[in-house]
Amino acid sequence: MSVLAYAVLIIYSTALIYITMYCVMQFNLLYHYKKAAKKGTQLLQSVTAGASVHDEVDPPETTHAAYPFVTVQLPIFNEMYVVERLIDNIAQFDYPKDRFEIHVLDDSTDESVEITSKKVAEWKAQGIQIEHIHRVDRKGYKAGALQEAMQFARGEFIAIFDADFLPRPDFLKVTIPYFNDSGVGVVQTRWEHINEDYSLITKLQALQLNVHFTVEQKGREAGNYLLQFNGTAGVWRRQTIEEAGGWEADTLTEDLDLSIRAQLKGWKIKFLEEIGSPAELPAEMSSLKSQQFRWMKGGAETAKKMLPTVWKSNLTLWQKIQTTVHLLSSTVFVFVFIAGVFSVPLLFVLGDLIEQGFSKHFFAWFMIGLLSIIAVYYTANLQSPARHQEEDFGKSIYKFIFLFPLFLALSMGLSLHNTVAVIQGYRGKKSPFVRTPKFNIQTIKDTFTKSKYLSKKLSWTTLLEGFLALYFLGGVIGGILIQNTTFLVFHLMLSMGYGAIFYFTLRHLRAQQ
Repeated sequence: MSVLAYAVLIIYSTALIYITMYCVMQFNLLYHYKKAAKKGTQLLQSVTAGASVHDEVDPPETTHAAYPFVTVQLPIFNEMYVVERLIDNIAQFDYPKDRFEIHVLDDSTDESVEITSKKVAEWKAQGIQIEHIHRVDRKGYKAGALQEAMQFARGEFIAIFDADFLPRPDFLKVTIPYFNDSGVGVVQTRWEHINEDYSLITKLQALQLNVHFTVEQKGREAGNYLLQFNGTAGVWRRQTIEEAGGWEADTLTEDLDLSIRAQLKGWKIKFLEEIGSPAELPAEMSSLKSQQFRWMKGGAETAKKMLPTVWKSNLTLWQKIQTTVHLLSSTVFVFVFIAGVFSVPLLFVLGDLIEQGFSKHFFAWFMIGLLSIIAVYYTANLQSPARHQEEDFGKSIYKFIFLFPLFLALSMGLSLHNTVAVIQGYRGKKSPFVRTPKFNIQTIKDTFTKSKYLSKKLSWTTLLEGFLALYFLGGVIGGILIQNTTFLVFHLMLSMGYGAIFYFTLRHLRAQQ
């Protein structure tokens, strides 16, 4: 019994060590984020006091000739619910009409093609330079569409927006000046959420994305680590794309892949936390899971592809370590899944281990990871400039205290689904680029139940998620019965997380009936 008990303990502890190290590395990004924020505050105070300061970028001149020509690419696939609002939004950019063009890169196979064609013709009649580029196949998926469209693009700079984004009219005017720095190859803006308050699911997604678009991106920039272009709401220097080798379709995260290749060529990515680009969050569980699957699997594929190159590069050792953690970030879900599964048998052998001298206080060391991640999420969702101005601080505190435990539970519940994606990515199993459906969900009155794009299949992972909810509920009951509450909160959150994923997946499937 003791050999089995120690085997379970070693597996569980190894998973916890990995998770804790990941959380501590996140705290390192928080350190750089706060340091940069403090520097920015001091700079603002010096300006207020009348000190002379050199602007980070010079504003563009007012003559037409001073505005660089920009190609705006809109890659879409079967987006009948949002493509019209997308085109209307981009066509109204406050940028000289003769200095930008719009290319709708349409791989659609349904009525979206006709809807797009009519909308393009409407704006072309009003003098907007806009083209509808329709492919009859999806070779290379989004990466393929972007790469093929480069031959038609006339812009010195390439702005890219997914179908669910609604950038503000001054987007090009406020981003293009950052390319005055000849070393900047990409400018990435922060995602905002037009339907954050639609449901609990959208609120929890916003909680997580806010971390990436504050602490992670700005922290990496401040620490001189490699950043990433997020696939949308950003602008590329055309020369950067070409020198980095262009868009490649051998991973599901072509944006992350090209970002790493571009930075290894010496180009910089500039992240603009102060400039937000509104977008629609997935409102139903199947869409969220398909998005997570693509991100997790693509991250693993990119790690497998790029890590050897990263370690052969001339980056500093610490930059290589940080880039490795960045590329392996999806792998943390594998260890969350392992820790969860092995915590139940560990519960029942813990007494045997304690009799042999093991102290369960050993687990207290892993609170370092939890405290680190709490600090990261607290800062991103309550102290970042963008969030700090959106609502009353006291209300935000209560909201955070309520949502953060639910976010942890949901993340644990997604760990099986994401583990499958990560394993497939490392194994090299190929799968199609499954885009996240958008339904024009902006207010609580909007609905997705009649959408034709919703998945109607019940997968084996969903059934296993339901089983795991019961498995961890058994851990809760078992712990109470044997009077060992060491894992009580952990098992309760796991049961709630898997149960919520299972429930909402079934509920949203039934809503389509």
